Amino acid sequence: MKWSAPLLSVLLLTVLISFLSVAVSSQPSSDHHAVPVPASQDHGSIHEQDEGKWEGSARGMAYSEFNHRFAGLFVLLFGLAELGHALRYQVPVWTRLVLPSALGVIGAYLLIWSDHEAWPIGALTFAQTFSGQDPEIIQHKFYGVFGATAAVSETIRRIGLGRHPAWAAPLVFLGLVGAVLLFIHSHGNHPSSHAIELHHALLGSIGIGAAISSAMVAWASGISSHMTKRWELAWAGCVILIGLQLLVYFE
Repeated sequence: MKWSAPLLSVLLLTVLISFLSVAVSSQPSSDHHAVPVPASQDHGSIHEQDEGKWEGSARGMAYSEFNHRFAGLFVLLFGLAELGHALRYQVPVWTRLVLPSALGVIGAYLLIWSDHEAWPIGALTFAQTFSGQDPEIIQHKFYGVFGATAAVSETIRRIGLGRHPAWAAPLVFLGLVGAVLLFIHSHGNHPSSHAIELHHALLGSIGIGAAISSAMVAWASGISSHMTKRWELAWAGCVILIGLQLLVYFE
C-alpha cells in the first residue's frame, strides 16, 4: 500500500492549519500602537527603554509569541517528515531534505529577527548585541547559529556527500546545548516569567530526549533494525512534541 499521498496530504493540511493559527493568534491588539523613538537617543538609552517597556508589553508579547510559533511551525513540519521515514512510509526521497530546509529557515529568521532591539534590525550594534550584556539575546542568536549550522551539515549528510558519522555532530551536540540552555533561559522583567520558565524547562526536557534519540540513530552501532526504528520514532516524536508546544506558546 502506498502511503506517500496520504502522508503528504496530512503534512500539507497540518502546515496550513498551523500557519493560520500562527497568523491569527499572533496579531497584536489594535489598542497598542508603536511609539516612535527619537533618532537622537543613543543605543544605550534605547535599550534601557526597551528593557522597561517592551518586555511584558502587549507588543513585546505578540512579537515573542509569533517568533516561537513561527519556529514551531517549521519544527512540526520536519518532525512529521522524520516520522514518515521512521514508519517506513513510501515518501519521496526529497522529504529527507525537509529537516535541513526547515532548520535553515528557522536559523536565518532567528539570526535576523530574534530580538527587536538587537542587530541587524534593532538599535543595538553588532558589538552590543554579542557583548553578552543581555544573555537572552545571546541565547536567541545561538539558536539561529544552531539552525543554520545543522542545516548545512544535515544537507551534506543527507545528499550523501558526508558519510562520516561526525557530520551528525552539529545536530546532536548543538541541539543538546540548546536544550540545556532552555533551563536557564530568562525573559527578564516579565510578568509571566514563572510560566515562561516552566514552559522552557519542559521544552528543554523534550529537547534532551530528542538529542539523545538523534545520537542513537546516527551513532549506535550493532543494534537491531527494530531498535533503530524505535530510536527513529523517539526522535520524530520528540521533535513533533517540541513543534506542538512552540505552536501553543503564549505569554
